[in-house]
Amino acid sequence: MNKVLLIIPAYNEQDSILSTIDTIDEYNKNHSSNKLDYIVINDGSRDRTEEILTSNNKPHVKLVHNLGIGGAVQTGYKYALEHNYDIAIQFDGDGQHDVNFVEDVCKPIFDGKANMTIGSRFVEGSTSEFKSTKARQTGIKIISSFIKFFTGEKLYDVTSGFRAVDRGLIAQFAIDYPLEYPEPISTTQILKEGKHVSEVPVEMNERSGGVSSIRSWKNAYYMINVLLSIMIIGTRRSK
Repeated sequence: MNKVLLIIPAYNEQDSILSTIDTIDEYNKNHSSNKLDYIVINDGSRDRTEEILTSNNKPHVKLVHNLGIGGAVQTGYKYALEHNYDIAIQFDGDGQHDVNFVEDVCKPIFDGKANMTIGSRFVEGSTSEFKSTKARQTGIKIISSFIKFFTGEKLYDVTSGFRAVDRGLIAQFAIDYPLEYPEPISTTQILKEGKHVSEVPVEMNERSGGVSSIRSWKNAYYMINVLLSIMIIGTRRSK
């Protein structure tokens, strides 16, 4: 049976982290033959996140300093590699992702059809009512167009944090993973390397607590830097 790990990055998620974990625990109760392991990466939270995780005896890694989403997730990949997991899934700690779609997200990897899968709100079959703001949807479409131009592959929910990777990418990301803008940048990188990426329709929820890592005042800065990074990766010669 494949070993699957949920990597849950958490920064100041005191309002949602326990309820997020509870949904996983409930899933495991109802799927005793196919349980999911998880590890919370407490990314230097300044609120009660660490206290909540410790007092409730939840498996987690405490980072002394805030590394940002890329550093936190890479810590999870290092953990997955050290503990010999077959699939690692990035799973947000803010309640946006639905654990009931984990099996769907894993299936293309199980079937040998993908090295990475992305849980998508924007592909056929998704009934997700939450699709982010119009401004962010526009930004996602622009990033998607850049990735298509430089890799030849059309993906839609390119900033989705609900992603699964196979054993090979676990090993790769444990060593080399973007600290900034990790989702679109790492996706572009592996597409340039000839890896296979699939999108799977999922439902997502609005975050149940905390604050998004992308603030409105950062949106222009975020977009410029993401697009420049995609251009740099896209113009490199493939190995």
